[in-house]
Amino acid sequence: MSDTFNIGLGNNNPEVRKRSKTDFITFWEDQAKNLSWFSPWSNPLNWNPPFAKWFEGGLINASFNALDIHQQKNSEKPAIIWEAESGESRNLTYRDLWIEVQKFSNALKSLGIKKGDRITIYLPMVPELPISMLACARIGVTHTVVFSGFSSASLRERIEDSKSKIVITSDGGYRRGKIVKLKEVVDEAIQNFDFVKNVIVMERTKEPIQLNSKDILWKDLIKNASSECAPEKLNSLHPLFILYTSGTTGKPKGVLHGTGGYLTHIHSTFQWAFDIKDSDIFFCTADIGWVTGHSYVVYGPLLHGATEIMYEGAPDFPDSSRMWEIIQKHKVTIFYTTPTALRMFMKFGNKIPNSFDLSTLRLLGTVGEPINPEVWKWYYKVIGKEKCPIIDTWWQTETGGMMISSLPGIETIPLKPGSGTRPIPGVDISVVDEKGNEVSSNTKGYLIIKKPWPGMLLTLWGDDEKYKNAYWSKFPNTYYSGDFAKIDEDGYFWLLGRADDVLKVAGHRIGTAELESCIVGHNDVAESAVCGIPDEVKGEVIISFVVLKENVNKNSDILEKELYEKIRTDIGPIATPKEIYFVSKLPKTRSGKIMRRLLKAIAKNEIIGDISTLEDGTAVTEIQSAIRELQESITKKT
Repeated sequence: MSDTFNIGLGNNNPEVRKRSKTDFITFWEDQAKNLSWFSPWSNPLNWNPPFAKWFEGGLINASFNALDIHQQKNSEKPAIIWEAESGESRNLTYRDLWIEVQKFSNALKSLGIKKGDRITIYLPMVPELPISMLACARIGVTHTVVFSGFSSASLRERIEDSKSKIVITSDGGYRRGKIVKLKEVVDEAIQNFDFVKNVIVMERTKEPIQLNSKDILWKDLIKNASSECAPEKLNSLHPLFILYTSGTTGKPKGVLHGTGGYLTHIHSTFQWAFDIKDSDIFFCTADIGWVTGHSYVVYGPLLHGATEIMYEGAPDFPDSSRMWEIIQKHKVTIFYTTPTALRMFMKFGNKIPNSFDLSTLRLLGTVGEPINPEVWKWYYKVIGKEKCPIIDTWWQTETGGMMISSLPGIETIPLKPGSGTRPIPGVDISVVDEKGNEVSSNTKGYLIIKKPWPGMLLTLWGDDEKYKNAYWSKFPNTYYSGDFAKIDEDGYFWLLGRADDVLKVAGHRIGTAELESCIVGHNDVAESAVCGIPDEVKGEVIISFVVLKENVNKNSDILEKELYEKIRTDIGPIATPKEIYFVSKLPKTRSGKIMRRLLKAIAKNEIIGDISTLEDGTAVTEIQSAIRELQESITKKT
C-alpha cells in the first residue's frame, strides 16, 4: 500500500460526479451552459465513431468568452503579469488585453485574412503570443502555434501542412541570456512558399534584421488599427487551432481542436482542478507552444477571468532561484509545473527554496509525465510546506484538457504520491489487456477512453484516415491513448509511461517510466533516463543515465552497487542495466522532454541528427564523455 496524504481544500460536491455518471451527455450540456453562447445548440452530441460533434448548431467565440465578459465586469483586474529572464516585466489588465486583441484582429483583416484561414505563430513567451491567438479566435481564423525552439525544417513542415497565409514572429527571443534569432528561422522556413502572403514581425530584442517584401512590423501594422472588432459568431465545431505533435516518428500529426467542446472541457477542468478564486495568482510554467500552454496558460485562466504569471526564459536562469523568486514577488497561490523541472530543482537542494517566502501557495500541480513518488514528496514537503494539495494531471494534446486528476475544486480525497488519482467527471477511462478486456487491480495495461468527451480532437488536419488508424483502430470504437497504466484497489490510476517507451529484454517487457522511477527513488539521485540498445543475445540491453544531487560523489563504486541492487530488488534482475553512466545533465528539449533518441544514438555511436530543439547542447558532449570514460575504465580493468 502506498503512502496517502489526507489533505484538501475543504470542498466536497459529490453531486458533480453523481450527475456525470447518470447521463454524461446532459452533464456536459450543463457544463457548457457556464460559457456565453450567442445561440444555443440544437444537438448536444452527434456521435458517429470516431467523429464527435459537440453542441452542434451552437454559436460561440473563444475570444469573447476569454475577454469581453471579464472586461465588462472587472476591466482593471490584471490578466497577464509578464516576467522575463532579465527581470523586465509588463502588466496587462483585462481591458488592456481586450483592446490589443481587437486592434490586432483588425490588423489581420487589413491583410485580407478572413474566417477559415490559417495563421502560424512562431513567437517567444511574450504577451503578443496570447494576443495573436485570441485575435485569430476573434475573427474565426485557425491558429497553429509552433514552439519557438523548433528548427526551420520543423517550422516549414508545419507551415506547409496548414497552408498558413500569415506567419507571426519576432526579431528574436531570449533564452539563458542569449538571443534566439527567430526571424532568420522563419526566412529560411518559408522559402518558395507563395501561399504565405505576409510575415508579421514583432520587435522584441531590437537586434538588426532583414526586412523582406512580405515582412511587416507589428507596430506599423497596428498603428492605425481600430480598437473595436466585433467577435465572429462561430459554429461550435469551428476549428479553433491546429497543434502539431512533436513528430518523433514520421511526419508530425496536426491535432485539430474545435471551439465549443474544447472551451467547455477547459473551463470545467480548470475550475475543478485548481479551485480558482478571484483572488488567486496562477502560475503555469508551460510554454504556449505546447498544449498545456494553450489550455492552461491561455484559454483556461482567461475563461475564468484569472490573474496569471507568464514567464519568458529558462526556469533556472539567471540562477536556480528564479521560480521561487517569482512566486515570492507576486504572491503566487497556484503553481503548475513539470516533474522534469521539479527533479532539477531537487538537485539544487532544499536551501534555495527554503530561503524564499512561499507561504502564499495553496495548491500545487504537475503535468507532462508521471511523477516519481520521491519527487512528489519533495514538492509536497519543501515547496508546499505540507499544506498544499498536489494535483498530478494526465492528459494529451489530443484530449484537449485534463482527463485524470485530483480535483480540489469539487472534492477532497486522499492523495497518493505518484498517482493521478481518478478520471475527471464525465469521462469513461479504463485499463485493458491486448484483447481489450479490463485487467484486474494493480495490473499493467493499456489506458483507453470508452466514450467521447468535449475536449477531444475533431480529427487530424487533412487526414481523417490517419486519425482513425492512429487512435481508434487498436480497440473498436475506443480511443487508444498509447500509454500504459494500472488501477489500484482504491480505483486510483497510475500512469506507467508510453506503451512505445518499452524495453524488451530477453522477451520481457519493461517500461522506461517504471525503471526511471525506481532509480530516482534512491536518495542520492536527482534524475534518470534509460534506453535500450541492441544486443545479440538478449535482443536489447538497458543502459541508464543518472544525474546525482549536489555534492554526491559520482565516482563512488558503493553508489553504483546500491543502484544495481535497488533495481534488482524493486523490479527484478531482468531490469538490471548493462551500464550506468553518471552525468551532470540530460539532453532535454526546452519544454523539458528528455530526448531519448539522442541517448540511444550516442550510446550506439550513431549520427545524432537534428538537435535544434535541445535546451543545452553541452549535455551531448557530457554524455559522450561519460560513456568514453566508463569504456576506458572497463578496458583498463580487463
